[in-house]
Amino acid sequence: MGALILGELPALPLHEAGKYVAGAYIVLFALVLVYVAIMAIRLSRIERSLGELLEQEQASATRESEASRTAQQESTLA
Repeated sequence: MGALILGELPALPLHEAGKYVAGAYIVLFALVLVYVAIMAIRLSRIERSLGELLEQEQASATRESEASRTAQQESTLA
């Protein structure tokens, strides 16, 4: 049934259809470009957060090692 209806519709002449095809490609390209830009922004936020977490972890490990070293020195002196 659908093929019959599509068979009855006249085809667009090529000089008219080219504008619609070009428009569809432009819209698709714009959507892909927006998607890539959004993913790049999200990736940079995640990388920044990960860097901050790594810095916090390193600072915490440094404080723990210094506290451990201080405790060992105090036990050695006592």
